[in-house]
Amino acid sequence: MPSWLALYYDEPLEIVRGEGRHVWDADGRRYLDFFGGILTTMTAHALPEVTKAVAEQAGRVLHTSTLYLDRHAVELAERVAALSGIPDARVFFTSSGTEANDTALLLATAYRRSNQVLAMRNSYHGRSFSTVGITGNSAWSPTSLSPLQTLYVHGAVRTSGPYAHLDDDGFIAASVRDLEDMLGQAHGTVAALIAEPVQGVGGFTAPPDGLLAAFREVLDRHGILWISDEVQTGWGRTGDHFWGWQAHAGSGPPDVLTFAKGIGNGMSLGGVVARAEVMNCLDANSISTFGGSPVTTAAGLANLEYLLDHDLQGNARRVGGLLTERLRAVAAGLPAVREVRGRGLMIGVELASPRTAARALEAAREQGLLIGRGGRAGDVLRVAPPLSLTVAEAEEGAAMLEEALRTADSGERS
Repeated sequence: MPSWLALYYDEPLEIVRGEGRHVWDADGRRYLDFFGGILTTMTAHALPEVTKAVAEQAGRVLHTSTLYLDRHAVELAERVAALSGIPDARVFFTSSGTEANDTALLLATAYRRSNQVLAMRNSYHGRSFSTVGITGNSAWSPTSLSPLQTLYVHGAVRTSGPYAHLDDDGFIAASVRDLEDMLGQAHGTVAALIAEPVQGVGGFTAPPDGLLAAFREVLDRHGILWISDEVQTGWGRTGDHFWGWQAHAGSGPPDVLTFAKGIGNGMSLGGVVARAEVMNCLDANSISTFGGSPVTTAAGLANLEYLLDHDLQGNARRVGGLLTERLRAVAAGLPAVREVRGRGLMIGVELASPRTAARALEAAREQGLLIGRGGRAGDVLRVAPPLSLTVAEAEEGAAMLEEALRTADSGERS
C-alpha cells in the first residue's frame, strides 16, 4: 500500500467485528464507535434490516451495471428524488462521494459550458483529480494541477478569517460582497458554486444559517448553479434538517445535491440529484459499471427505510444536543479546548494544536472510544456516532472523551 495511505494511531487498529454502536479489534477489545468509518455507518453496525437485504440480494445476483434495470435502484432513486426537495429531480448513483462530486462538476461544467468553479475556503470534496482541484484545504490537495479554474470565497468558517469579528448578519453581508467581488474578477461564465453546508474534513465548521441562501440570490443573477455537497451532512445527521442545505433554504433548494457515505451504511453507494434540465444536459454516452449496483441499492433502500421509520433525525437532534452540551461543559475548564461546535451528531472539538489533537485521539482509544480528526491543521476532533446512539451511550462516550481531553490538556501544559 502507498506511503500516503494514513492509518490512525501509533499502533494501527484492526477492526474485525461491529454491532450497534460498538466495534471489536483483532485482540477482542470492544470500543464505542463515535466515527462510524468516517460518518458512513449511519444507522448501526450489523443492522439486521441492512444485512438481511444484502444477503438476500447477494443470493440472487451481485452485479448487472446500469445497462439493465434494477428494481431496488429505481425505488431508491424515487425515494431520494422525493426527499431531496429539488423539483423535477433526477438521480444518478455512484460508488462514492468523490465520484458523486466529480459527476456534479461534470454536469455543471457541461451545462454552463465553463470550467470555472466557485468553492469555499477550507473545503474538501474528494480525492479524484477534479475534486482535489476544488478542495480548499492544502492538507488534502497534493497537486496544483487541475482541469478546473477554481475561485475560493469566504464564509464557511465562522470563527476565523477576516470576518470572524462581525455578528452573523455582518458576516453574511461581508461574505456576499466577497462573492460579488470574486465574480467581478472571473473571466466569462462561472459554472457553479460547490459548498458543504457543514465542512467535514475541515473540522465540522459551518457558516451562519442563511449564508448560502444569500449566495444563491447572487448566483441566480448570473445563472450560476449551486451544488450542495451533502456527502457528510445528509440523511438527518445535523438533527435540525434532513439535508444541510435546508438551513439555507430562504432562496430555495440547490440545483444539484450530492450524497454518499451514510446511505449505504458501509456499502459503497453515492449519487447525484439534479434538476432534470441539468442532469439530462450531457450529449455523450455515459453509464456506470458499479454505481447503483443491485446489492448496494438494496442496502441503501433498507437503510433509508429504517432511518425514516425510527426517526433517527430526531434522535440525532435530541441525543446530539445532549452530547454537545456535555462536551461544552467539559471544555469550559480545559484551556487546551478552543471550541466545541456542531449540529446534531456532527460535533467538532477544536484543540490548541495538532499535537494536542493527536494526543487526545490516542487517549480516547485507550479509554475505549473511537473518534476522528480533521481541521485545517489537524487540530479538530470529529465526533460523529451512528444516528441510533442512545442517551446512555452518549453519556458513556462523553465521559471517556472528557478523560481523553484532560489527558491531552495536561500534556499541552507540561
